[in-house]
Amino acid sequence: MQDRLASNGQSMNKTILEMRGITKTFPGVKALQDVNLDVVEGEIHAIVGENGAGKSTLMKVLSGVYPHGSYEGDVVFEGHECHFHGIHDSERVGIVIIHQELALVPLLSIAENIFLGNERARNGVIDWHEVRSGARKLLDMVGLNEDPETLVTHLGTGKQQLVEIAKALAKEVKLLILDEPTASLAEKDSNALLDLLVAFKKQGIASILISHKLNEVSKVADRITVLRDGKTIETMNREEIGEDRIITSMVGRSIEDRYPGRTPQIGETLFEVENWVVHHPIHTERQVIKGVDLAVRRGEVVGIAGLMGSGRTELAMSVFGRTYGHGITGQVRMNGKPVDTSSVKKAVDAGIAYVTEDRKTYGLNLIDHIKHNVTIANLVGVSRGGVIDDLAELRVANDYRARTNIRSSSVYQLTGNLSGGNQQKVVLSKWLFADPQLLILDEPTRGIDVGAKYEIYTIINKLAGEGRGILIISSEMPELLGICDRIYVMNEGRIVGELAGNEASQEKIMRAIVRGEGKTA
Repeated sequence: MQDRLASNGQSMNKTILEMRGITKTFPGVKALQDVNLDVVEGEIHAIVGENGAGKSTLMKVLSGVYPHGSYEGDVVFEGHECHFHGIHDSERVGIVIIHQELALVPLLSIAENIFLGNERARNGVIDWHEVRSGARKLLDMVGLNEDPETLVTHLGTGKQQLVEIAKALAKEVKLLILDEPTASLAEKDSNALLDLLVAFKKQGIASILISHKLNEVSKVADRITVLRDGKTIETMNREEIGEDRIITSMVGRSIEDRYPGRTPQIGETLFEVENWVVHHPIHTERQVIKGVDLAVRRGEVVGIAGLMGSGRTELAMSVFGRTYGHGITGQVRMNGKPVDTSSVKKAVDAGIAYVTEDRKTYGLNLIDHIKHNVTIANLVGVSRGGVIDDLAELRVANDYRARTNIRSSSVYQLTGNLSGGNQQKVVLSKWLFADPQLLILDEPTRGIDVGAKYEIYTIINKLAGEGRGILIISSEMPELLGICDRIYVMNEGRIVGELAGNEASQEKIMRAIVRGEGKTA
């Protein structure tokens, strides 16, 4: 196998992986068509593409999730052709994949999850001292300051992602595959993870990074391979990498502006939260939300910025049906009148909807089709005399499929088989059919490609144009700056700043977080 040559003619590290002519077909769909990929030792190789481009499918072929014989083409690792029949086969040779969907057991501890299936034992008995000490070292490596005995169910999504990475590091890895590893992380934690990949690179460990965050890809990748419609479009060397070129290759056209234009038509105050206090559901003596006041006007897009753990999601969930927290006090008003949001039904009846940050767990029924997912929050709207009208439900589902541009074979396609961007459109459709006046969007574009993001932003603009209020939680500051009329900044459960959209900047947001300073809009 040939060494890759640097531009100065010196030999670089050897090719560790070759995937040749990979073709994978599902019933009626060719997910991959003659895809080629090579990775060298100690390289960070990024794979980018729109949702549905085939990135995750290619990695499932590589890791043995799709066993040899279910696809065409060859996988060669360290010079040997591989016939993986399961994920344990790929792990035995040093290929470890961290999937976009978390694979942790909620009621086991962090330490137990890290070594699950890879137990530390002596004479057939688990060595708990070694498990705990090993877990502590791995948690330190990924920057997670948690007790290894903590149950995973008590961790947020971002911290659970770090446990997944620690779990992968527990194995003797030569090629680490990360599928959207920073999708759940705040900027600080994302940067720490990227620095970790660079550290692995110095140790000779190769990484394949799948990410929609093009700024992160451009920062750390040595090479980038672009997939589109299941085909390899091009592979760029580091000196060729540029976000505009990547986007053009991904979508087959240039996108001049990442955020669609909008002329705000802001009306009267629609939604208010006053002196909102929330205690931790388990450690009830600890305040998580500390006297928050905020407001959203009709036709206004309001953002909430903050680092992971600042309390943004806890605030949203506690307002929406009190689905988080204990000992909640404060008042919610809609159109100037107090409303009861103490249950999800009461919150929905008050005109409030909440699109969760974890669409796969809390937002969708993945084993049911699009039609049922779209109508589930408003079954009264498709019923007659308490009985669901199947034709009415079909018309509604098809209407929202067209409105939000859900790409699927039909409304009878299983939601779990859709790409992330299309799943998010189904969640949005579900709540839009409930006809809310205030829509709370928690990380609405997490794990979504640049083309699908633009479509989500367009939907948000349309809803604001209809006079609805939009409250957006996002860990991507450029996103908040690009679409919001006003931005609140949260830190440690408090509002520490409020900025007009046209005056806000990443620097001002970070200053508000660090110092508790913010210019009032």
